[in-house]
Amino acid sequence: MKTSEPENFYGRRRVLPFMKPIIEAHVAAPGLAVVEVAAADDETAFAVQELLAARCAIAPADRTTREPDEPGVRLRFFLDLQQDADA
Repeated sequence: MKTSEPENFYGRRRVLPFMKPIIEAHVAAPGLAVVEVAAADDETAFAVQELLAARCAIAPADRTTREPDEPGVRLRFFLDLQQDADA
């Protein structure tokens, strides 16, 4: 049985099925980024988010996601390198 690959709208060689697409508005200007952390557990994922939050402005995530048949957790959040972390 042959399974079809996920459709690739961005011209990359392969889209990983567990990665959500990035919306252009989230990276519309230099200094904006979408960060997706893959970690063994919630505590590790949130620790990475806190480390980045100390250095730049972020739109934090409040929960992780788990994908069936995939190890660990994922945490996606947005950051802005243009703004100070205290802004």
